[in-house]
Amino acid sequence: MDIRFPAPLQPGDAIAVTAFSSGVHPRLHGRLDDALNELRARGYRVAEGECLRDEKHDASAPAAARLAELKRFMFDPEIRAILPPWGGERAIELLPGLDFAALADLPPKWLAGFSDVSTLTAPLTLQAGWATLHGPNLMDLPLKEWAFGHEALLATLEAGTPPEQSQHGHYWHWSEPGRRFPNRTRLLGGGAGKMEGRLIGGCLDVLVALQGTPYFDLDAFKAEPAILYLENCELAPCGVLRALMGLRLSGALDGLAGLVLGRSGGPDAADGDVLGYEGALRAALDGLPYQVAVDADIGHVPPQWSLLNGAWATLEVFGEGEARLAQRAAR
Repeated sequence: MDIRFPAPLQPGDAIAVTAFSSGVHPRLHGRLDDALNELRARGYRVAEGECLRDEKHDASAPAAARLAELKRFMFDPEIRAILPPWGGERAIELLPGLDFAALADLPPKWLAGFSDVSTLTAPLTLQAGWATLHGPNLMDLPLKEWAFGHEALLATLEAGTPPEQSQHGHYWHWSEPGRRFPNRTRLLGGGAGKMEGRLIGGCLDVLVALQGTPYFDLDAFKAEPAILYLENCELAPCGVLRALMGLRLSGALDGLAGLVLGRSGGPDAADGDVLGYEGALRAALDGLPYQVAVDADIGHVPPQWSLLNGAWATLEVFGEGEARLAQRAAR
């Protein structure tokens, strides 16, 4: 595929902010304003959409309004990036109304975020050839003490590609300062290894709903070696099993150079009498002819890597708890 990468952002560029899935409830407008002011302080012009500062029926506005606003920003040549506040539940409603062929003829612009944002970022890469960013959401921007936000987002948008990112034997979580959590990044089956390929992926919970549709057709993307990454938001182990088996049965997991799974945000088994998360992974993925990395810094359990859909990536796993990810545009 011909992947095109947005130009790095520079002071004076215009950034559109619209909630094409969940909006921002009034009680969180202060945090939203802090995020927008961070952008302005970096020298960016902020174009605030009308579908943003409300939340009703799990969306910022009716689907037609969200679609119209997103299309307006996508086709506006002055807009260099589109940053939703966060994900949600209902971005899937917008897919039939987007003209991906027309977008493929436009200069790419940044679309960044995670969770339900994946419902648009993965199809934009696969259908329109835009490199898109899976990483911190706009609403994480004010959290300077948290690697999950602030510089983690802006570093990629301003450099054009994510910096090299590493995992070590432990990490810190913003909610419990000073406490170290064990990092269990590893290969399913153990050992050390390396995988290389073009990145594509996002949130498992939403992408599994797109299997079998043109919006998550990986066949052309896999003409080159491809690494699929997925992260679970809230699926319990049996839900993870069904989702991964569904992808496997659909052929989405065929012909990959590797598979990377983020730390799970969903509940695990309460006791040994029911299927646990690790057992779900093995039941769904054992026998794949390539390496599977699990518990990577991706998704809803901070901190998280920034992954650029369409970038050429090299992931090295050195043993349990240690890994390094490098990304670049050219192979």
